[in-house]
Amino acid sequence: MRRFLLRRLFFAIISFFGATGLMFGLSLMAHDPRELLIPDQGYGITEDQWLALERAYGLDAPPPVRYLRWIGGVLRGDFGKAISKPQRVRELLFGKIGATMQIALGGWMFAMAVGLPVGVLAAIKRGEIIDIFARFFALGGLAIPNFWVGIMLILLFSVSLQWLPSGTRPVDFDFKYYIMPSITLGWPAAAGLMRLTRSSMLEILDSEYVVLARAKGVSNNWVIWKHAFRNSLVVPLTSIVFLLAGLMNGAIIVETVFGWPGIGLMASSEAVLANDLPIMMGAVVMFVTFYLVAALVADLLYAVIDPRIRYS
Repeated sequence: MRRFLLRRLFFAIISFFGATGLMFGLSLMAHDPRELLIPDQGYGITEDQWLALERAYGLDAPPPVRYLRWIGGVLRGDFGKAISKPQRVRELLFGKIGATMQIALGGWMFAMAVGLPVGVLAAIKRGEIIDIFARFFALGGLAIPNFWVGIMLILLFSVSLQWLPSGTRPVDFDFKYYIMPSITLGWPAAAGLMRLTRSSMLEILDSEYVVLARAKGVSNNWVIWKHAFRNSLVVPLTSIVFLLAGLMNGAIIVETVFGWPGIGLMASSEAVLANDLPIMMGAVVMFVTFYLVAALVADLLYAVIDPRIRYS
């Protein structure tokens, strides 16, 4: 187990430096960030001022040195200076991460609350109406884009029925503001989780030891929930753990539709339009870190769900 953990940590570190190195290399292909500051200072900028900006943003060093400086700051929690805003990138990201985590947790809980039980019921009631409904639910969740779902929910529940607020995030917690963003973000994840759970349950229900348990007279509920359900969780487990990291990354569209003030909205609607590379790079680093941590946790949880799994 220790050897496996060390190996996974090694691969996670390699993946982290590979992703950040690629991202930094792509950032070098963009324009000079000093050009964004020229309009604020006038077109009559002197050469000394131009060179002072170069030193202030660390552009006077070779690319490998700049990457080492930047990644060293990232490891210390310093993502550098924002170009379009007076704050540092760390302050901006940590000020928005709470909103993104809230909407991601809402979508994650919706996906688990719907995907797991519906997948189990669809497997138990194979070929019946509930199974057909579940498959249509999964097809719609995987085929319909998030932004369309969000817009339709706003038109129905905010404009027509006026039951729920159309968007933004309240200062004080109000459950009504989280319903539509969580459903919009979590529906595709619930559809995928339902399909995984259904397929895994069907495979387990058709296995020999389940058939033998039923032949011995074991109750159907005991067979389903004690034997089949627990063993079928091995496959959806990876999806469940990766799901939260994926929802953190995928919250950009939902935050834009509902005006949710998270990292995704800041990175897409503010940093991209302003060509603020430090903010975009800081957001990508946070999302990459979430994903790598989720991958490590998923691998470690395999042994909890199924003790037969051994790592060599």
